[in-house]
Amino acid sequence: MTPIGRRALIGALGAAATVPLAGGTSLAAGEPPSGLRMNEFWAHDAFVVADRSTGTYHLYHTTPEDSPEPQLVTFSYRSRDLVSWQGPYVVFRVPEGNWAKDGGWAPEVHRYRGRWYLFVTLHDADAELAAPPRVPYRTHRRGTIVAVGDSPAGPFTPLDLERPHTPDTFMALDGTLFVERGQPWLVYAHEWVQRLDGTMEAIRLAPDLTGTVGDPVHLFKASDALGINQVVTADAAPLTYVTDGPQFHRGRTGDLLMLWSTWMGPSGAQYYVQTQARSASGTLAGPWEQRPVLVEDNAGHGMPFRAFDGTLLMVLHHPFGSPDSRAQLYELHDAGDRFELGRRRRDLDGGDP
Repeated sequence: MTPIGRRALIGALGAAATVPLAGGTSLAAGEPPSGLRMNEFWAHDAFVVADRSTGTYHLYHTTPEDSPEPQLVTFSYRSRDLVSWQGPYVVFRVPEGNWAKDGGWAPEVHRYRGRWYLFVTLHDADAELAAPPRVPYRTHRRGTIVAVGDSPAGPFTPLDLERPHTPDTFMALDGTLFVERGQPWLVYAHEWVQRLDGTMEAIRLAPDLTGTVGDPVHLFKASDALGINQVVTADAAPLTYVTDGPQFHRGRTGDLLMLWSTWMGPSGAQYYVQTQARSASGTLAGPWEQRPVLVEDNAGHGMPFRAFDGTLLMVLHHPFGSPDSRAQLYELHDAGDRFELGRRRRDLDGGDP
C-alpha cells in the first residue's frame, strides 16, 4: 500500500471521498480507508489517546496546510492494536465567528472531570501583535484554544469563540493540560518568534477550563537545554532557541518529568530533537533541570502514553516538516528521574516510509 501523505489526504477529502464525522455522519457516503500502518499516512505533532473504555486508540495530528475543507478541522485516526488504523475522521470544526483563520496545530485530547477536552493551536496572521524590542520578526495572534466533547471521537465545541486560552498578546502554541493537586494548568510554549529565546510557561485554568486565572508562570527557557551552549555559536540564528510540545509524566519514583522539543546544531545545520526535563521539587513550579536528549534524528514533538498491555510508549514525528512527517513509536523506560529510550517499535509503526 502506498503512503497516504498530505496530497493523498486531500484526495480523501474530495467529492468522492469518505471522511466520517464523530457521531456517524460523513462528508460522503461510505467508510474512510482502513488497514493503514502509521508509516502510510501523514502525521505531524502526533498525539495518542488510549481509551480503555472502548479499547480504541485515537491518533490526532496537525491539520495539513492545504486541506480543502472550507473550515478549519482537526483529524484523527483510530486503531484497536496500534498496527492497523482507520481514518481520517473529522473530530472538530472551527465554527464561523471564531477569532482564528488558520492553524489546527498540535491537537491533543484529555479526559477531565468526566468529559473530554481538545487543546489545539490556531492563529490569525492578519492580527498583528506589537513586537518587543530587538525582535526582528512580524508577530501575530497565535494561541491554544480549549474545546469540549463527550468522547475522544468528538465532536468538540470551543469554550471561547473570542480569544485563545493562552495569553492573548503572546504568540503561544502547543498548549497541554496538567492537573496538580486538583488545580488544572495550561502549559504552553511561548514562541521564539516573539521571545528570541523561547520559553515554557504555565497559567492556571478555571476549574471548568472555561478561562484562565492570574498571570503566567515561567518554567524554563529553550537555551537551558543540554547541548545548546556547547554547539551554538554567538551568531546563531534565533531559530535555535525553540520550545515545542510540553508533555508530562509522573515517574515511578514520584519525579515529575517533561518531554519537550527544540532545535540544536550550529547555525545553518540545525536539527529537531526530542529532549526532556525534570522538576527538582516534583511540582510544576520546578526548578526544572534539563536531562539528556532522547532522539536527535530531526524528530520530536513526542508524547508518552500507556498501551493497553501496560507498555510505556512515546509517539513522535519523523522527519520534521511536510509532506513526509510520519508517526513513530518508541518504548520508554521510566528511570525515575529521567526517561531512557527503549527500542523503536517498527513492528507497530510499520518502519520508515
